[in-house]
Amino acid sequence: MNQRDTSVPPRLLLLLRELASSLLPTLVINLLCALAVTYLMRIGGSFYENLQVSMCIGLLAMLFINGTRLAIWGDGPPNKLGFAVLILVAAPVSVLLGRILASLLLGQPILSLVPEHSDNIIAAIVLTFLVCFGATLFFWNRQKLAALEAHASQVEKQAVQAQLQMLQAQIEPHMLFNTLATLQSLISTDPLQAELMLNQLVQYLRTTLSASRADSTTLQKEFDLIKAYLGLMSLRMGMRLSYTLQLPEHLGRLRLAPMLLQPLVENAIKHGLEPKVEGGNCTVRAAIHNDMLVLSVLDTGVGLPTSFSLNQPPAQKEPVIGMHFGLDNIRERLVTLYGPLSELIITHNVPAGAMAQVTIPLKTLKAAHRPAKSSRLLDH
Repeated sequence: MNQRDTSVPPRLLLLLRELASSLLPTLVINLLCALAVTYLMRIGGSFYENLQVSMCIGLLAMLFINGTRLAIWGDGPPNKLGFAVLILVAAPVSVLLGRILASLLLGQPILSLVPEHSDNIIAAIVLTFLVCFGATLFFWNRQKLAALEAHASQVEKQAVQAQLQMLQAQIEPHMLFNTLATLQSLISTDPLQAELMLNQLVQYLRTTLSASRADSTTLQKEFDLIKAYLGLMSLRMGMRLSYTLQLPEHLGRLRLAPMLLQPLVENAIKHGLEPKVEGGNCTVRAAIHNDMLVLSVLDTGVGLPTSFSLNQPPAQKEPVIGMHFGLDNIRERLVTLYGPLSELIITHNVPAGAMAQVTIPLKTLKAAHRPAKSSRLLDH
């Protein structure tokens, strides 16, 4: 036996959303119309009566215009000629039905359809038409402005994505050339180690390729990429490199932009641990603190110069010490995707080395990577 479909029709959802967003402006317009009719045009009864009539006419006009538009055109742009005809029809119909409804609410006789007893009904229809036309232009322009803002935001995100691709182009050749050079030397001296390194390189490239094709990734996949990279680096550096990955299981599914941690780990190896004779440890961890996602990359390498500023303004460039590799890109992406409360801080690690820390508001993070819905609701 088939179950009865009790879901709300998509067009009805559109209508309810439209009415909710238009209700307050419509009430304000109705109030202004009542004032104009009472004190400027001096028609009708008292201000209270005119306000009742104005509210009934205005709300019916909004319901009639929006309901008909959504029934015919959905949430897409309506045909201009068809919409003009709709307004021409909506004005007199809303005036007649609105006056009848107001008469019922006020307990007065229904005389709206009798010309000799109507108070300048033609003037009321013309006023309603002008108000409907002006309100339509206002809402139409507001929707166009919202569409333009959404387009500008999309363009900005595309620019950030292009920056990400440039960053990947910077990172991968550096790592690949060094790894291939190591492989070349190991093939003749230690074939087993060369084969192990080659397998690790293949795993890293496969993980990188998957991440580079997505607009977002999960923390688990980001940590998998870092694990593949650090595994490759540990084969190159041997006993000089140890690493620790700390990702709580409940955070693994959190979505975020790809390649936020990779440049920081790359910096920790290239500028912190490789230059240090005895090497050291690289720790990557994720945690939640005060409704913020905190991602940290710590190393026990050579550390930062003592003159390094811990809280530089965003416009100031990083010191020329090699640590600026990809940091400007990360900061720009953080602000663009997650707002001004997200940040990247580079500071000293204790007792030795450096720490890079990314903080992102959880609310903003989840909103930015909420599953995309269809831009247009369709009838089923």
